[in-house]
Amino acid sequence: MIQSKAYKYKGIIFDLDGVICHTDQYHYRAWKIIADELGIFFDQKINNKLRGVSRMESLEIILNEGKVKLTDKEKEALAKKKNDAYRTFLNELTPEDLDKKVLETLKALKELKVKMAIGSSSKNATFILGKLGLSDFFDAVVDGNSISESKPNPEVFNKARHALNLEKEECVVVEDAFSGIEAARNAGMDSIGIGDASKSDGATYKIREFSDLLGEEFLIS
Repeated sequence: MIQSKAYKYKGIIFDLDGVICHTDQYHYRAWKIIADELGIFFDQKINNKLRGVSRMESLEIILNEGKVKLTDKEKEALAKKKNDAYRTFLNELTPEDLDKKVLETLKALKELKVKMAIGSSSKNATFILGKLGLSDFFDAVVDGNSISESKPNPEVFNKARHALNLEKEECVVVEDAFSGIEAARNAGMDSIGIGDASKSDGATYKIREFSDLLGEEFLIS
């Protein structure tokens, strides 16, 4: 039984979007508004290039797709417009949008005394957690408001580890993006790939479902 076992790692650092929850459709709708305004073709394939990437870097990718040049002031205005639209869409989120298996798995990990943190490039992480009813669930939240570099830079995971007061060998990162797996490797931490990241050769482990985090390979007697 799981109650008689301990977890292999003392801490788990989760990416937010694509791991704990899924707001890709909101990002897509918001960026589509900006791309359409600029006359730039934008589809789900291009949207996938923005996963795990900061807002300004995402805008640069879109601008490069359309070979559009803008001033820094214009870029800042468009980034704000995108975020305003995204936050409006996020208002549609409720605790009911949190997958029950995800919540059950998180609760089980907490019962195993595993420290848990969010390590996300999003500046809306706290807002999203609040909408999902998870405001006070995690031991630490490190997001785009407290980092200067995006993944694959390891800054977000290093800060999350320090917030948990753990060594890198004691932590594992759960990611759905290739850039996140690379960031974990750059931080010297093991990683668990889910979703797209389950195809990454750099992932220490690969899982299909969030509940697989409670698999035997992660539990010790």
